[in-house]
Amino acid sequence: MTELVSALSRRPASHPRRIRVMIVDDAVVVRGLLSRWLTEAGDIEIASTHRTGAEAVDAIDFVKPDVILLDIEMPDMDGIAALPLLLKKRPSTTVIVASTLTTRNADISLRCLDLGATDYIAKPSTNRDVTFSVDFRRDIIDKIRTLGQRTMLGHLPQRRGLADATGVERPVQALGPGESTIVLRPFIRIVPRVLVIGASTGGPNAVTALLKLCRPAIERVPVIIAQHMPTMFTAMFADHLGRQLGLPSQEAKDGALIEPGRIYVAPGGKHLCARREASAAHIVIDDAPAENFCKPSVDITMSSFSTVYGSGALAIMLTGMGSDGLRGASEIVENGGNLLAQDEASSVVWGMPGVVAKRGLCAAVGPIET
Repeated sequence: MTELVSALSRRPASHPRRIRVMIVDDAVVVRGLLSRWLTEAGDIEIASTHRTGAEAVDAIDFVKPDVILLDIEMPDMDGIAALPLLLKKRPSTTVIVASTLTTRNADISLRCLDLGATDYIAKPSTNRDVTFSVDFRRDIIDKIRTLGQRTMLGHLPQRRGLADATGVERPVQALGPGESTIVLRPFIRIVPRVLVIGASTGGPNAVTALLKLCRPAIERVPVIIAQHMPTMFTAMFADHLGRQLGLPSQEAKDGALIEPGRIYVAPGGKHLCARREASAAHIVIDDAPAENFCKPSVDITMSSFSTVYGSGALAIMLTGMGSDGLRGASEIVENGGNLLAQDEASSVVWGMPGVVAKRGLCAAVGPIET
């Protein structure tokens, strides 16, 4: 435990200033605990704390935070009411919505993403659970570090169109000093039989935008989504996609037949896999340990569907922290399938798509919207 606390508190040396965080939560215990954790991280400072959304709206012009950690359930003005007012006053601020794990709060959190929140985090249900949750502490610090640094540097996602795969091997993007350009693989000219999407931070909006763009095509193939999300959120996300696209969309169930024109979302806290029985493929829900600290894991999903569908698997890696999906994406390519990735400019976080792009696994790297 001491090693974990030490690692969480270690401050990267290259940051010019600390990330300024505003905490908005009606629970004094939670405000105090978060303030202590973030201060101990070293590269984060508490700009202000508030018990209501109204207080935060009044203070934001003076405080000028890089990141706002915004609770949903508060007196006087709750998070969903405060969010648009906060972003209207300070559009460049990153807002991370925090909510306890209930179906209602999962739905509200997804609505907050539509209103401009960058990400969400699920709070344990009691103050005691919050106090002793190592995972919650790690997730809070990781998200604030990653998103706060991007905000400080002025790297706000740009919304442009996803580049077509040309099948031509060529440099497409300079990465920076000392790094090589990205080289595209030739696009394999084969009709996809399944679309597998991996995403994390910023993923819900990116997935929705991508599927709207591909709406006619996805009626002909099943769509498999491994989105890093907690329990309860994934069912609401599946419902959200179904309403947006007018297609059958569900949190994946063990044993379900995988059919074209249907969307299957990996359930929170489980892995989504596939198995083939005769000429049909079926969903397998796996309770194996987390991989890359992720459950569901993009690696596990892409690897499984690559095994079942071979060269008929088309994978797309969207915005997300970390490197989950690298192994699975490599297997997609090794088995003759195609991989596309979102570019850095349009990603909230260019972790997962960035690592597969830099490894030369992609047939196209670009933004989503045309």
